Amino acid sequence: MHVYLGADHNGFELKSKVIDWLASRKITFTDFGAIEYDGDDDFNDYARKVAEAVLRNNSEGHFGVLICGSGQGMCMQANRYKGIRAALCRDASEVYEPRGHDHANVLCIPANTASEHFAEILDAFLSVPELPDAKYQRRARKLDED
Repeated sequence: MHVYLGADHNGFELKSKVIDWLASRKITFTDFGAIEYDGDDDFNDYARKVAEAVLRNNSEGHFGVLICGSGQGMCMQANRYKGIRAALCRDASEVYEPRGHDHANVLCIPANTASEHFAEILDAFLSVPELPDAKYQRRARKLDED
C-alpha cells in the first residue's frame, strides 16, 4: 500500500498527524506538500500533484489523501482528472459507499471538521475493499468515461 498526501495551509497541521499515523502502521507514503506552512498557498496545486501521482501509479493499494479546510476544494480539483474518484468524508461512516461501491481512490478530509476523527476515517478508507459486483465495476467505469 502507498499513500500520496497533499494539504494546503488549512490542512498542514493535520497532515503531520496523518504522516505520524501512516508511519506508525508502516504504510509508505509520498508527501507532496505543503512542506512548510504558507498561509497564501492554493489547495489546487497539491490536489493536482496527488491526483497525477495516483493516476501514474494506478494500481490496487495506491491512494491519495487530500486535506484542506472544508475538503470541498481539494475534492473538486482532484475530480477534474479522468480516473480519479475523490470522496469527501467527514467521519468513518461516510467511507463505505464511496470506497466500496464507487471505488474511490482519493480521500478528502476537511481539517475544519474532521481533525479529531482522521484516524478512524483513514483506517476505514484504507481497509474497505472495492466491491467486485458487476454493477459496482460498471458504475466505476462510467465515472471515468468522457
